[in-house]
Amino acid sequence: MRNYVKIVFFFALQLVSASIFAQQINVSALNFTSTPQQNRMIFAVTASPKHRVFVMDNPSRLVIDITNAKLKHSLATPSAEHPLFIRVRTSVQHHTDLRIVVDLKKPVTPKTFSLKTDNTDDHTLIIDLLNKELISPSSAKAPKVSVDDNKVIANKAIKDTFGKTIVVAIDAGHGGNDPGAHGIQGTEEKVITFAIAKKLAALINGQPGMKALMVRKGDYYVGLRERMRIARVGKADLFVSIHADAFQDTGVKGASVYTLSTNGASSEAARWLADTENAADMVGVRLHDKEDDLALTLFDLTQKDTREASVNLANQVLKSFDSFAQMHKGSVQKAGFMVLKSPDIPSILVETAFISNPSEEQNLLSRRFQEKMAQALFKGVRMYFKQAPSMDNKIAALEKSKG
Repeated sequence: MRNYVKIVFFFALQLVSASIFAQQINVSALNFTSTPQQNRMIFAVTASPKHRVFVMDNPSRLVIDITNAKLKHSLATPSAEHPLFIRVRTSVQHHTDLRIVVDLKKPVTPKTFSLKTDNTDDHTLIIDLLNKELISPSSAKAPKVSVDDNKVIANKAIKDTFGKTIVVAIDAGHGGNDPGAHGIQGTEEKVITFAIAKKLAALINGQPGMKALMVRKGDYYVGLRERMRIARVGKADLFVSIHADAFQDTGVKGASVYTLSTNGASSEAARWLADTENAADMVGVRLHDKEDDLALTLFDLTQKDTREASVNLANQVLKSFDSFAQMHKGSVQKAGFMVLKSPDIPSILVETAFISNPSEEQNLLSRRFQEKMAQALFKGVRMYFKQAPSMDNKIAALEKSKG
């Protein structure tokens, strides 16, 4: 009987082992592409893999760990002329996982490159190292701009000189099956927020050197963390979320501007530090070899800078409201709104008015009020960048380009 149990147990192990290996993902090919903006690796895979990517130094290398995967064919080696990659090595981790190590020709840090992966296709895994280095004003050639140059030429001059366009992520609250608050007349918050967002986007896109990134481009719902992700993928410099408030007392009215509360920031820090690769991208240093307290301190410094910038932006928006909007709260408010939790993007949430108040519902339906609200937000954004030390020269160029 004991031998029978052993035999059954042995065959059970064999079946489990076979099942595990049968589900393994095959990595069969690797291609490289390169542009001044990015270095891309494209892996051919049999299914969408769970993976993580990080960089190491001394020597510099890129490490890709793919869970429950195996190498079907030898991977291609980058050409000797490739600007970043030297060679590719592979090994097996924990008997079932695949580790791919790419030796690099120069150090890669979050300050110079950002890592991005695309795992949405079942047949490819794409890894990009996006170049974040900016052209310094001293090394850039100053373009000749005549009086008759149009906005397109002025915009190109700013981008050539300062390396990047200012990107403002505009988040129209709610959408799709989430209408948000309702007014007495049945006005839906999602309709109002999208109307104001489009007007703000038009003002930003009409300004040379600035670009609007609409978080949602139509009447559909976007998850709260997905809104943050869209802004980060779009390399937004700011995040502005637009809403309309509501309260049981229909007499309550006025606008409010919110930034992230300290408690909200602390909870998000814990979430990001759980993934040290994402956290390292925030602080610009490796966290694998750091004590937990030091890692938290480094991450908190990044969050602190972002929170201070958010408050500065919120104050500029508050000042721009003085000319036309009644304020529900005359100072910047703090809250734990999910969409404000990006650790590295200054973010504000604006309650434009109370849709539950009959007179303010009428205002929100008014195209003129929507335009004034968009203009006030735009003014606040411009004033924020004008006061930001790193943006002084760029804003001066923006002002000059207006003629």
